[in-house]
Amino acid sequence: MENILIYDFIWNRITEHQHETFHQKKGGQFTYYINGNTIYFDRTNWFLPRNDIEEALRRVPLQTTSDVNDLQAPSYIYAILMDERISGKLW
Repeated sequence: MENILIYDFIWNRITEHQHETFHQKKGGQFTYYINGNTIYFDRTNWFLPRNDIEEALRRVPLQTTSDVNDLQAPSYIYAILMDERISGKLW
């Protein structure tokens, strides 16, 4: 039950910061928007389901994008979850 609350808490943070600029580890910038339980990016046709964010949350703190290479859009996951606006220094 506790994980569900954390997932909702972080998803709400991710939602609050949509349309803001995020930075990938190698310098790329992007914004995203959320529709339902899916994140859509401005720079690519890729999308990211909430389930992948929840799986990545089980692995934080992430050291590199390789920590989430098995998930969709690993560099975007890393950029979002490791950003202080989202992590809030929780990890």
